[in-house]
Amino acid sequence: MTYTIQEINEVLKGTIVGDTSIKMTAPEQLELAGASEISFIGNKKYEKYWESSKACAAIVNQDISIEPGENKAFIKVRNADLAMSQVLELFAPSTPSFPASIHPSASVDETALIGNGTRIGAGSYIGPKVVLGENVTIYPNVTILDECTIGKNTIIWSGAVIRERCHLGNDCIIHPNATIGADGFGFRPCPERGLVKIPQIGNVILGNGVEIGANSCVDRGKFSSTILGDGCKIDNLVQIGHNSVLGKFCIMAGNSGLAGSVTLGNGVIIGGSASIKDHTTIGDGAIVGAGSGVTGDIPAGKTMLGYPAIDARDTLRQWSILKRLVNESKKKSV
Repeated sequence: MTYTIQEINEVLKGTIVGDTSIKMTAPEQLELAGASEISFIGNKKYEKYWESSKACAAIVNQDISIEPGENKAFIKVRNADLAMSQVLELFAPSTPSFPASIHPSASVDETALIGNGTRIGAGSYIGPKVVLGENVTIYPNVTILDECTIGKNTIIWSGAVIRERCHLGNDCIIHPNATIGADGFGFRPCPERGLVKIPQIGNVILGNGVEIGANSCVDRGKFSSTILGDGCKIDNLVQIGHNSVLGKFCIMAGNSGLAGSVTLGNGVIIGGSASIKDHTTIGDGAIVGAGSGVTGDIPAGKTMLGYPAIDARDTLRQWSILKRLVNESKKKSV
């Protein structure tokens, strides 16, 4: 696949600055790009790398302060990061192919309902009374247990497990080895039996456009449902505890985790390796910094940081004071 600068701009609908006769063969980051590749500058601090870059073109923000140079071109857009996602789609290779709509080695229960255009890969298991919507893609070795429903255009990658009675919306993506609907972590001490397992009889409900990263777990509710609202994006290696409820368009970065019965408002961002205590509520648009430990409710719009997490500005002040104290201590010991 190759594209001229004009063909790419037909998709982006930006403004071309400069010109290049080179047909572009791939997108690449500035430092690694070859002479036939297109890159992007999403922040002015990266402008300094353009002069040494071999890229023939770049997607840039409208406030760029440099010129492209000879036989090079910029496409100016409102948001270079979003525009670059469109370019990546242009160059994306095709997804793995299916020799048949339903592979002969797949096990599909006779009571399952399979929508038009749905594909099921080798070694997958589709249990009793499962409903798969139209154009669902099930890659090899996926397990979908009894009475689950999967919305149209959803993609489930190899190794994923969807436990019984869970419901996934339209246009979801479940990455390899993710588990939806495993038992919540519930045990109670018992003098006679040690630790007694608390039955987890609820389920998981994912809204439309939800993406769950590889090796992440969304536990079923002890009763009722663990719920992720439309558009939530969950990174790899994330734990979402039983009966947690996430609003729309929440983001959780890798290695972060919610204990049971956590409530996130709309647009909450949880940084990598952050941990959230059970029965905590985090308001709309709040941000929890990476590595933080949240032990209490967070109001809407707040940015929290640290362990335990407090207002990010206070945490930064504390770190600054500690740094000064350490430096002063070093000077006195010399």
